[in-house]
Amino acid sequence: MHIVAKHLTKSFGSFQATKDVSFEIEKGKLIGLLGPSGGGKTTILRMLAGLEEPDSGDILFHGQKVNSLPPQARGIGFVFQSYALFRHMSVFDNIAFGLTVQKRSKAQIKQRVQELIELTGLAGLEKRLPHQLSGGQRQRVAFARAIAPEPQLLLLDEPFAAIDAKVRKELRTWLKEMIDRVGITTIFVTHDQEEAVEVADQIMIINQGRLEQQGTPIEIYKQPETPFVANFIGESNQLGDATALKGFPAAGAIEGAKAIIRPEFIEVGLPGELPFPSAAEQGVVKNVYFRGTNWQIEVALGSEKLFAYRSLELPQLHAGDRVGVLIHRLYLFNEDEHLTLENTLKTDPMPVHI
Repeated sequence: MHIVAKHLTKSFGSFQATKDVSFEIEKGKLIGLLGPSGGGKTTILRMLAGLEEPDSGDILFHGQKVNSLPPQARGIGFVFQSYALFRHMSVFDNIAFGLTVQKRSKAQIKQRVQELIELTGLAGLEKRLPHQLSGGQRQRVAFARAIAPEPQLLLLDEPFAAIDAKVRKELRTWLKEMIDRVGITTIFVTHDQEEAVEVADQIMIINQGRLEQQGTPIEIYKQPETPFVANFIGESNQLGDATALKGFPAAGAIEGAKAIIRPEFIEVGLPGELPFPSAAEQGVVKNVYFRGTNWQIEVALGSEKLFAYRSLELPQLHAGDRVGVLIHRLYLFNEDEHLTLENTLKTDPMPVHI
């Protein structure tokens, strides 16, 4: 299903849940709605589902306006955070529910349910009741039930929130593979960055009722368009003034801009370790944190503090060590403009416009 949303606005009393949200989703894509709690993600999902009607703006499925179309007429499958399985029904009957409502023949129902049981890895569990299943198995039943009637759009509201971390990671991979096989346009709400980056073809960042940015996970991560996106995705350092940094003569090119630097854009090293020593600042290590796969280094550059990563294969640093701090790249933002700047003492002197 091809989806277009135009200027969606929705309020609940004095609270404005969405503000002039517009986007387009191509058929067959897996889209992650990502953002902080209360940002408007679930409201957007519910408007697409027909469970809420926008105060203004339009929703179009395949070019047809569906604002007033009831949920059952939209060709949508919905998976809730709480699974919402019928407790008195077996796995087979839960999956078959939508097909029964459609009044399909017993033979058609049996064939379709069996296909989905195999697809979702539930073989052998057909006669069990929901309370006899694990959390991951119940979620698979919920997915199977949602796609059984062959919807054109699948909506998932925090689908893995009620599942423990290990099973959640397994289900992410399973969901991605299943959607690729079935080919249904799918939108899922999450506040988990790792989940969105790992699963989604595209991510929509929602904050305070507005769409901050839409793009592939790589585009969102490498080319953030707003300070919120740069701070929300991954980890980041924020500097009040970057004009004094070595190798960034264009840092003052945008009036009133903030500089945001990801930890992975920074190398911290002892004398002789950094590849471009003339491009490095001089800093003092304040704290060192073990993160399992690397060290997180808190380093002071005058009155500014930055966090960087350091390989476990390099000599361990300690608080008080004097080090070189090589900043490879930074983002520059104000309300209207954004640039990615590279350190000119080691790379191309021209800023990269996004």
